[in-house]
Amino acid sequence: MKAKSLIIFHKLSDYVFLFLGPFVAAIGISLFYTPAQIASGGAAGVATVFYYLFGWNQGVVMMCINLPLILLGMKVFGFKYGIRTLIGSSLLSLWVSIITSKTGNVGFLDVAIPVNILLSAIFGGICVGSGVAFTMKSGCNTGGTDIVSQVIAKYTPIGVGTIQFIFNLIVVGLAGVFLGLQALLFSIIAMYCSSQMVNFLLTGFGTKMAKAVYVISDYRIREISRRVIDELGHSGTVFEGTGMYTQKTNEMLVVIVPNHQLQKLVNIIYEEDATAFVFVNETYKVLGNGFKAIAKAVDKEEE
Repeated sequence: MKAKSLIIFHKLSDYVFLFLGPFVAAIGISLFYTPAQIASGGAAGVATVFYYLFGWNQGVVMMCINLPLILLGMKVFGFKYGIRTLIGSSLLSLWVSIITSKTGNVGFLDVAIPVNILLSAIFGGICVGSGVAFTMKSGCNTGGTDIVSQVIAKYTPIGVGTIQFIFNLIVVGLAGVFLGLQALLFSIIAMYCSSQMVNFLLTGFGTKMAKAVYVISDYRIREISRRVIDELGHSGTVFEGTGMYTQKTNEMLVVIVPNHQLQKLVNIIYEEDATAFVFVNETYKVLGNGFKAIAKAVDKEEE
């Protein structure tokens, strides 16, 4: 009965995060970023540039950018991934369109006052980062450069964070070209604030790039392991041990995942066994098997 209650609670919290995440991110985009001519990375940043150049609806532009990327993600990661991304990105686009139509992109702050542009970058970044993190906690994501980054990371040794940074830098650079140097500089501040909020809310602790997750389950370790391989693209190691109190033999899965996949792994574990015992450790360096190549970490001067 307790396990069933945990599963129900987990599912309800997913729906809350899925509703709340895109809404909070849309507030950051529509009421902080856009009035101050700040372009975040990804599809939202491109939509902001297009809004100021052509007056196009930001929500519609974001959806047009995301649709082909979602199809790409669906082809690489499967139907479930595509549906989750479609839901998250559609809700974000919808909320941006609704808020924009109601406010006319007039934000909370008077951007004619220079300090308010800085405040818009900071608090807009907090809103957008929080919204993205909440959406990812629900098992979905908001699309954009996240999809491209995950696809490239799957086939190359380059980390997702590095790829996202490069793409977002290109988008922010585009904003600088069309909206001016001030927009470029404030966009960088906003992007930094947003990324810090994602890290803080999504991983819960620590600042490194990956986490070591230990999972003990009485009867679902094999199923969890299979989903880690199929859905996260990572492997792990299964150990056999004996509980001190129960003297029962249990299996324990140890898997290393990047920060951005931690919540998805937790979701998988709870979907398979809501009574599983899980603990997470910081990892200070991860080499090989889909992470940074060992050769790149070798001190060449010692050779």
